[in-house]
Amino acid sequence: MEQIQGIIEHIVYHNEENGYTVLSLMSQGDEIVCVGTMPVINEGEYIKAEGDYVEHSMYGQQFKISVFSVEAPEDIYSLERYLGSGAIKGIGPALANRIIKKFKEDSFRIIEEEPERLAEVKGISQRKAQEIYEQFHDKQDMRQAMMFLSKYGISTVYAVKIYNQYGSRLYDIIKENPYQLADDISGIGFKLADDIAHRAGIGTNSEYRIRSGIIYMLQQGTLSGHTYLPADLLADRTAQLLGTDVSMIEKHLMDLNIDKKIMIKELNGQRIVYASTYYYLELNCARMLKTLNMSCNTDALPTEHVIRKIEDEEGIELDDMQRMAVMEAVRNGVMVITGGPGTGKTTTINTLIRYFEYENLDIRLAAPTGRAAKRMTEATGYEAQTIHRMLELTGTPDENTSARFERNEQNPLETDVIIIDEMSMVDISLMHSLLKAIMPGTRLILVGDINQLPSVGPGNVLKDIINSHCFNVVMLTKIFRQALESAIVTNAHRINAGEMIDMDRKTPDFFCLKRYDAMSVAGVVVALIRDKLPPNVKAAPFDIQVLTPMRKGELGVERLNVVLQQYLNPPSKDKREKEYRQGIFREGDKVMQIKNNYQIEWEVVSKYNIPVDKGVGVFNGDMGMIKEINPFAEQLTVEFDEGRRITYAFGQLEELELAYAITIHKSQGSEYPAVVLPLLTGPPMLLNRNLLYTAVTRAKKCVAIVGNEKIVNQMIRNENEQKRYCSLKERIIEVMDSKTIGSGF
Repeated sequence: MEQIQGIIEHIVYHNEENGYTVLSLMSQGDEIVCVGTMPVINEGEYIKAEGDYVEHSMYGQQFKISVFSVEAPEDIYSLERYLGSGAIKGIGPALANRIIKKFKEDSFRIIEEEPERLAEVKGISQRKAQEIYEQFHDKQDMRQAMMFLSKYGISTVYAVKIYNQYGSRLYDIIKENPYQLADDISGIGFKLADDIAHRAGIGTNSEYRIRSGIIYMLQQGTLSGHTYLPADLLADRTAQLLGTDVSMIEKHLMDLNIDKKIMIKELNGQRIVYASTYYYLELNCARMLKTLNMSCNTDALPTEHVIRKIEDEEGIELDDMQRMAVMEAVRNGVMVITGGPGTGKTTTINTLIRYFEYENLDIRLAAPTGRAAKRMTEATGYEAQTIHRMLELTGTPDENTSARFERNEQNPLETDVIIIDEMSMVDISLMHSLLKAIMPGTRLILVGDINQLPSVGPGNVLKDIINSHCFNVVMLTKIFRQALESAIVTNAHRINAGEMIDMDRKTPDFFCLKRYDAMSVAGVVVALIRDKLPPNVKAAPFDIQVLTPMRKGELGVERLNVVLQQYLNPPSKDKREKEYRQGIFREGDKVMQIKNNYQIEWEVVSKYNIPVDKGVGVFNGDMGMIKEINPFAEQLTVEFDEGRRITYAFGQLEELELAYAITIHKSQGSEYPAVVLPLLTGPPMLLNRNLLYTAVTRAKKCVAIVGNEKIVNQMIRNENEQKRYCSLKERIIEVMDSKTIGSGF
């Protein structure tokens, strides 16, 4: 490692978010281009730095800084340069010159130790002298904090967040209870806090550690879709995580319950534990659904007359269940319509829209994802939005939920009817936010397929609402003649009914190519996407989606993405790349957002690169293409559905992954021209009917299964779904039996 020192002549680029900086350093008469993470730095400052010279493919030789410190300039010339650089607000070149003339080499000491003496300089009042000192001191404090935190392996990005959150309190927090960081600082989880605690010498049986471990395991549970965990299971998992005895967990469960950090309840004779937030999300959803579920006075005869009139005008004929669905939606405040593919959900929605238009009622349509909303718009001819956009997402997180919306109980949606499609994708947090924004008297119509996989986020909202038997539900079961012509639809229903499908029968829209080793399967998948399917389904390879049950393994998401990237978007001198972890992001790559980010900004630009729309938020499962990689600015730009462009700092790339292949879970609510399913082997827990049904119903024009036909039959026979611990159903029943309605928050 080499050492350099000198004055920062010019800051070429500085990323406020992650501190990445490109600067020009004057060192012994030479100009050196330096790069590195430097969150608090100013032109004119004198720094000492350690690092290595590297050769950048585009920008030539650079000095890559590993560690640096800001020093007092070692000569009067440098000192004057620093003071006059603008680093300290209120001091320009002329005033810097007067300070140096007055105090000479003692100038730095005067500012640090006797700032009141600055008032001896013409143009500096006592107040201004104090302001100069405070600026100087604040910057010094922050640098000291950075250096202190770096000893604990804390990155600069997190160090800035910690300093901004705690100020000088951070020293006590790190030494006494670093687990507090996991509660207060976004991005710092239990494991990082635990590592810091270990470095700080905090014992493995610390009460802070055990309490934080319990909360962490509950959070991990939400990542698997649970809103609670059985107490015994939680204790076992926490003890395993911490390497401690299960008996130590129980006491802290009770303490956390007293502190209202968790809720301990009983369900079917079993103790269960919630993170408090999720208990109240379920309880309040139940209360709000009860409030909305009021009868609407309508005359049955005129309603039937209007329905018949719509049928005549549209040239359609509703079956009995569709007609009932329309009638019940008109009569009730909350209504659920469920059914598989080809059962006429869209026709029913269109009839409802027409009916409410006849009544001169305002209607809002929404769906959980951009793709689902776009599909709803195309199917109805009526504008649909994402739920997030309808609720007017802002970039500021809420205290109780992970997102904040402008539309809420104080500023509700002004409409008469709200129809939500793809309800199986809606998790408990989003449902809570939606219900808060709906006024009593507004009709809420929920449409979805109960047999789809539940939401990626916690809860099983649609299924719990249906299974509570507290709301009007119409299940559409008749498959219409046009739909019966599709092998995708007929096979989907056979799968759902537990009936075997003919794997030897090949139709243009559904076929199985039998292969029995991973290499052969991968080769066929590549050939299908690149060559065979695009002309048949009239779609680009980019739009054809590989769906697989697993992340790991030879045919898991991680391995397949490497293979597919190589063939579908190979390296090129015209395409810039960014190495990340064990893989590569390349311009032109298909990528997916893998966590909700409610604060990141996006914009839509015209063909002339003029912004025409902007907003905030990108969500788990959103897919797009890498449009640009800028290694100089350390940024990567992705274009998502509807032309939304988002620029990520390289430090945010953990939010993205390649998406040539994705898990079936991540495909919920999306629809693709063609779906390719590599099925060879996998954990029995994952290979179930529900998963196969969801995968098949994602395709519009073609399903291609590649692999072992026996696995397909095994999935059809396996009815065991992954257990999801949630209790909205129980909360609804509890609330419906009670006479009071209030708020838990």
